[in-house]
Amino acid sequence: MKISIGSDHAGFNYKELIKKHLLEQGHEVRDFGTDSTAPVDYPLFIAPAAEAVARGECERGIVLGGSGNGEAIVANKVRGVRCSLAWNRESARLGRAHNDANVLSLGERMIAPEEVLPIVDIWIATPFEGGRHQHRIDLITEMEGK
Repeated sequence: MKISIGSDHAGFNYKELIKKHLLEQGHEVRDFGTDSTAPVDYPLFIAPAAEAVARGECERGIVLGGSGNGEAIVANKVRGVRCSLAWNRESARLGRAHNDANVLSLGERMIAPEEVLPIVDIWIATPFEGGRHQHRIDLITEMEGK
């Protein structure tokens, strides 16, 4: 799978950890930065990572920050992106299963180091359930056209 990834300074360490993990699993990773823990403005790194998913250049995306909240907001401003914020395994699973999230937002300050990779793995492995959830996704997509 081709996965975009982007973070601000507060998510940089987990970005690097996740990127290494994904590459080891055989995924292709497109890194939109940042490249250090020096303070930056997160929209400059999150929007391009989300846009790559929206354009179909990447199948999924992962964005990171301190809490993941601002990053999720930015990613969800991009038409065609459904970004779910996950702070644990179950929220990651539900973001995929019920919301067909194509971008995952994570907060480095909110997730224990031993939990971040299992959260990513669950999010990647979980299929969209479709069924009753598909109508809701269709409604979201319709709202984007307005």
